Amino acid sequence: MKAAKRPATGRHRPFTPEFRAEAVRLVLSTGRPNHVVAAELGIGSSTLGKWVAAAKAADLLSGPHSDVTKELARLRKENEVLRIERDLLKKATAFFAKDQK
Repeated sequence: MKAAKRPATGRHRPFTPEFRAEAVRLVLSTGRPNHVVAAELGIGSSTLGKWVAAAKAADLLSGPHSDVTKELARLRKENEVLRIERDLLKKATAFFAKDQK
């Protein structure tokens, strides 16, 4: 069975934050695959996958965790972000210092 095509408007359907949170909760709490939950909700599997990934990242970076493994993962992610920011600032400093000469 082919899915009906939506008109190409260049716009995404608006989803409320509550709908997104509930969709993510369904995936994480039931253990069902993204594509199954997405089909039930009538949304794209990749869209739901992005929501789940964003929710996991937000949870990971939400602050100190009592679970040592989760806290270690959060700190590693934070270090990665700080390294990227530091490298960007180094490059910007070098670029602007070169212009001053």
